[in-house]
Amino acid sequence: MTAGRAGAFGRVAGAYAAYRPSYPAELFAGVEELAGRELRGARVADVGAGTGLATAPLHARGARVVGVEPAAPMAAEFRRGLPGVPVVLGSGDQLPLADGAFDFVTYAQAWHWTDPRRSVPEALRVLRPGGALAVWWNGTDRSVPWAAEQDARLRRLFGAPAAPPDARSRFHALPGGLDFRHRQVGWRRTVPLDTHLACLATQSSFVVLGESATAAFLAGERRRLEGLFPGGTVEEPYVVSLAVAVR
Repeated sequence: MTAGRAGAFGRVAGAYAAYRPSYPAELFAGVEELAGRELRGARVADVGAGTGLATAPLHARGARVVGVEPAAPMAAEFRRGLPGVPVVLGSGDQLPLADGAFDFVTYAQAWHWTDPRRSVPEALRVLRPGGALAVWWNGTDRSVPWAAEQDARLRRLFGAPAAPPDARSRFHALPGGLDFRHRQVGWRRTVPLDTHLACLATQSSFVVLGESATAAFLAGERRRLEGLFPGGTVEEPYVVSLAVAVR
């Protein structure tokens, strides 16, 4: 992660906690099935935990979770939202955790910020034999036309290359040498239009872009979406791409 984008996450920590989507129950059932063990009672290191959007459902499922987060403002939001769950400052490239102490190492929306040459050995170091590395990403379901069109506008705004329509493209960047098993889970979230736009604004690229350009883009999105969702409620379509490798 560049220094600018790393700092950007700290500046939107409160909004990130308030507006970003969490994950469906089917995702965690998939983690258990692909890992061959339950989360209940398991020791889990949730790396790049942010404000705890994945940590909270892991904890609710009965896992004994420790959050690992590099940005102090995000860790502060984590502590406010999950006061009973420990969180430590650190990164996946240098985990501040003991050898062989965990049944799962999880990355929700965070693996792509690591250097796999360092993060893979670190994950294997802290996993017990038979433990599992689980990584996943929430992505826009581009099979839904309005969402695909919005995604294309975002990519043009930020100068990103056109993404392949298949959400499995996330798997292409996974490191070799580990036997990853894959699954995808489609789900929807229904939120007020204001929440949808505020969620978009938590993307680190918008924080780096600046307030004026961000406001102009979001105003255009509001006009488009008010026509599509006259009731003021947006159904956001997602696909979670999950990959699990057992040590």
